Amino acid sequence: MNPKELKAAYKACFATNDGKIVLDDLEQRFGLWRTSYVPDSDETAFREGQRDAVVFIHNTMKEK
Repeated sequence: MNPKELKAAYKACFATNDGKIVLDDLEQRFGLWRTSYVPDSDETAFREGQRDAVVFIHNTMKEK
């Protein structure tokens, strides 16, 4: 699968009602709209890794 096809697959998946519900859950669960920072640097890195997966989904679906 080439990058253009993969991008189309992400868009198709998350354009459905179920996809929107799942993406919203991922955004809330993994803190897309809040800071990842906590005093423990290992925990901060872990949280940022979770958040980065959701950022990746959003960036993959973006129009360029």
